[in-house]
Amino acid sequence: MSRKKTVDDYLIDTLHWQDELMALRRILLAAELSETMKWGMPCYISGGQNIVGMAGFKSYFGLWFHQGVFLSDPRNVLINAQSGKTKALRQWRMSSANDIDAALIKAYIAESIEHARAGKKVPNAAPRKLNMPSHLQSACKVDPELKIAFDKFRLAQQCDFADYISSAKQDATKQRRLEKIIPLIKSGIGLNDKYK
Repeated sequence: MSRKKTVDDYLIDTLHWQDELMALRRILLAAELSETMKWGMPCYISGGQNIVGMAGFKSYFGLWFHQGVFLSDPRNVLINAQSGKTKALRQWRMSSANDIDAALIKAYIAESIEHARAGKKVPNAAPRKLNMPSHLQSACKVDPELKIAFDKFRLAQQCDFADYISSAKQDATKQRRLEKIIPLIKSGIGLNDKYK
């Protein structure tokens, strides 16, 4: 997936949920948020702070409230898509145009802006530490080209590769995962780049 430079480009290439995302966009722009692209998705800002983003995927489209953990969420529509990992971000997933409740979305945006102005923010977590799994460590020793390519990645990307292997329980799975990521590493492609 190539990175889009503008929201218009993003919407043109998101055919499956294009009408729904355009409806969300109208609501977000009416809330007087500034529109930009971050992390390959439309992001809406107030006072220099990220408030909400939107995106479309295969089975749903939705909104991402950057400090959504502080929202009162009276309709219980927000979820933490990565419990244990995501601290502040909350998603509002929708699967049809009927799920778009403009009044409720505006209320959530207004509350988010209030929290941003009040300075409510979950502090950044401590930087990750690289725990190199033995499979990846051995492969880097045997293949200097792999080691050089791996070292070019940012620490967070290195940790993504290492965690991907380490999270497998069986040795055979760890080996399959290693074989899967070696071409990515050598090509300079991060494990999660497809989501950007």
